Amino acid sequence: MKQELIITNCKLYDARNDEPATSVLIENGVITKIGQIDAPGPYDNVLDARERILAPGLIDVHIQGAGGADVLDATPEALQAISQACARFGVTGFLATTVFKPGQPNEHLSLAAEYVGRDLGGARLLGIHLEGPFISLEKRGMIQPDCICPPSEEVLDEIMDKSKGRLAIMTIAPELPDSPAIIRRLANSNVVASFGHSNATYEQTIEGFDAGISHVTHLFNAMPSIHHRRPGPLVAIFETERVTVQVIPDGVHIQPPVLRLAFKALGPERTIPITDGMQAIGLPDGKYVYNGLDYESKDGATRYGDGTLIGTALGLSQLLDRFITFTNCPLDVAIKMATENPAKVLGIEDKKGSIAVGKDADLVLLNPDRSVYATIATGKIVYKNR
Repeated sequence: MKQELIITNCKLYDARNDEPATSVLIENGVITKIGQIDAPGPYDNVLDARERILAPGLIDVHIQGAGGADVLDATPEALQAISQACARFGVTGFLATTVFKPGQPNEHLSLAAEYVGRDLGGARLLGIHLEGPFISLEKRGMIQPDCICPPSEEVLDEIMDKSKGRLAIMTIAPELPDSPAIIRRLANSNVVASFGHSNATYEQTIEGFDAGISHVTHLFNAMPSIHHRRPGPLVAIFETERVTVQVIPDGVHIQPPVLRLAFKALGPERTIPITDGMQAIGLPDGKYVYNGLDYESKDGATRYGDGTLIGTALGLSQLLDRFITFTNCPLDVAIKMATENPAKVLGIEDKKGSIAVGKDADLVLLNPDRSVYATIATGKIVYKNR
């Protein structure tokens, strides 16, 4: 049976200021018409946008948890809580970002793979992003030692088996012995190899890019800084124009002046805002637990007791707002960085990441202050701010 939703009186995010409000017709989860829709219906559902901004649904390629739940909880209820919390902040698609524990069952990985593409009541789970286990102990950040091991074809075999073809991104340190072979295998398996949690030199980073790394995990964080006699990975990243780059634009993980500098160097085509979100997203400040360790969430930042930054407690729409504030980036450009860019990285731009006839109806309505009024995932209203 055909299911319909019509969004009326909306202003497209990339429309000129003088363009009139328009309407979008959605049938069975797909956009079928954009423009003035003369027929009065009757439609199953009508959502009057009242001239709010309509944008593609945001895509978060790096989020561990939200809404009091974490991917490591390894329950359907946890994935549902993350999905629904994401929707509150305009996210319609996300990667379950987590770790792999060598020699352990890793049931969280198998469960996440099982729920890719299923209706969780909010944002759709698009795949898995694994941080490690082939990363640097010196640059592990929040990742515990039992989630790290030397690069190994046998361990990768186990990861591939557990993830059931749903592994989308793997963060890897290219300087480790045997990393280049793993990177080549990932690239040949349509898994995005991402530079991160690495102590690589400039030369080792370039070698990683040559082997097939095409993405970077949370720029500046868990990697060496720039030194004028030791350029390190950051210079290699800025120089390599084909590589896309995650940034956490909360003003804490990257201070605003550095964010502005990085954005100027990278440009909007290479930049992808992420949350690096924890289960404290959508919850009040307080103390929580990640992977068995206590952490504190305060003013949107999350830290272990020793002060180590481990992620954010801010939703992607909130971070996009900060990105715009810190960089003076236009709204339409910022939205493309959080929609079109991640869709291209994941190879799903034919269905997601933009508003066009034939695309999945993953959409977000924004209030004038850029807060989220409503989120629509595959044609279904999954969040509405009353």
